Order: sequence, then C-alpha cells, then structure tokens
Amino acid sequence: MNLEAFVLGSGGMMPLPSRHLTSVLLRKDGDLFLFDCGEGTQVSLRKLNLRWKKISAIFISHTHADHVTGLPGILMLSSQVDREEPLYIYGPPKIRDYVEANRRVLDMYINYEIRVIEFTEGGTVFEGKDFSVSSFPLEHTKPCFGYTLVENPRPGVFYPEKARELDVPVGPLWANLQEGKPVQNAKGDLVEPSQVMGEPRKGRKFSYVTDTVYRDDIAPRVSGSDLLICEGMFASDLEESAREKKHLTAKQAAGIARDAGGVKRLGLIHYSPRYGKRELKKLKEEAREIFPETFLTRDQQVLEIPNED
Repeated sequence: MNLEAFVLGSGGMMPLPSRHLTSVLLRKDGDLFLFDCGEGTQVSLRKLNLRWKKISAIFISHTHADHVTGLPGILMLSSQVDREEPLYIYGPPKIRDYVEANRRVLDMYINYEIRVIEFTEGGTVFEGKDFSVSSFPLEHTKPCFGYTLVENPRPGVFYPEKARELDVPVGPLWANLQEGKPVQNAKGDLVEPSQVMGEPRKGRKFSYVTDTVYRDDIAPRVSGSDLLICEGMFASDLEESAREKKHLTAKQAAGIARDAGGVKRLGLIHYSPRYGKRELKKLKEEAREIFPETFLTRDQQVLEIPNED
C-alpha cells in the first residue's frame, strides 16, 4: 500500500518564481488528500501529472490568503472532469464563507457536490477504510489547526509454515486468516489467526504543522510521525519577529521533532520570501543541529513514506 507526499508549494506570504505558496498533497492507495491550497497549487499538480479528480478531501489550516488562494482554481478545475463523489473541505470557521463567496462572485460552474465542514476544536475530522485524519489547535493570528493522518495497525506477518503444520490448506482459508478471521482446518479443528501470524504492525503517520508560535503541546500530537512537514519560516536571529507574527523558526520546528519522539524525518516548509535558495541552507543547518534528520522541502518534491517492515 503506497503512501506518498507531494510538495506542491513550499513558500509563505507571497509566491516567488520558483516557489509556490504552501500546499502538500498526500496520495494513499490512489486517493489524494490536499493539505492547504496556496497559489500555484494547480501548476505543481500539472507538472507532477497528478489526477486532481482523485482529490477526496482538502484540509485547510487557516484562512490566510497564502493558504487558500489556490482553492478557487482547484474547485473550477474539478468541474472539467466527470466527478461523482463529493469533494470534502475541512477547516476552521470562515472557510465555508470563503468557498461560497468565490462560487458566487466568480459565478463558478460546479457539476459535483462540495461539502464544507468547519470545526472549532481538535479531533477526528475524516475517517477512511484503514486510516483517520485528525486536527489539533495551533496558535496563530486567527484560528489555525495542524493535521495528522494515521493508519490503523496492520496485520502481523503471516507464517505459511505454521498454517501447513496446522493442516490449513493453501487457498482462500489462508486469505481469511490474514484478514483476521478464524477458519476450520482439514480435520475440522478451529484455527485462530494468532496461531499463524505475528503481532500487529504499526501503521504510518503523516503530520502537517504550519503557522503557529512554539507550543509544548504540538510535540505530543506529532509523535511517531514517519514524516513531519513543519513550518520553519525564519532563522533563529529573527526569533523575536517570528514570535510577534506567530510563526516558527527552523530551530523551533526541529525542537518539536526532537521532543515528539519517534519522528523519522522533518521537512521544513513555508519559508519567508526573504530567504533565497542560498539563504535556505541556514535554516537547514540550524535545524539539523537539533534534529539531524531534517531536510528542506522544495516545490514538486516527491516523498515516499514506506512501512518500516
């Protein structure tokens, strides 16, 4: 089962020629989930040849322009294909107003159902077949939330030799055992899945955090992340400015990854436009002093999130 993240935009505040505004797309077994939708999102989707029709849900952190200005284009783009499933949009208050105002003022042609779900507190906002997406509060100049996508535990390793020893014939009964269903062997005895399988294995976790001051309660929310995408807007010499504007420095993002425990990789995102390609190295260097597994995200970057076993 594939899980991949696509960085559609890595910039904050204003787009640059080589840096669109913040947006990350997650592809899980063919379904697409979009986290924020900054200006330029459509361009990266096209460059990566991603099928926007498969976008099931969009999760908005907050309603500042640099996180939502790509949304009208995505809504109109989705009307260019036959779409039977609703498009879900999740976010804090005013996201519904933003969507409805754009539809009205731009007189959008929309040939599918759009369902906007607003929330004011953290919690589970979306549930799939084998995973869930949850939100948690951040602290910015307006209501803002981070997100995690967590897979359910996977079945343990199946041991064919144990099934043979217990006289379970090869075929559908093996599949039933792997799905957690007890079966009867050739002698009519009941065989439980636990007799032929190992312990359940951990599912993967993706976390997305942007536009917030440092808070001690962020780390527990993102603990165990296989991939944490986190704002690192400023270098440490601008920490006071970051605090005033309610943003994170790269060093603070690294501190969250370190303190969370179990985070495998940290991708910095939402850079201030003051940092060009050369200056971004400073953010990475400062973060790596605290959390060595830090990297700089870049537009159109593809990130595999593999199972650990």
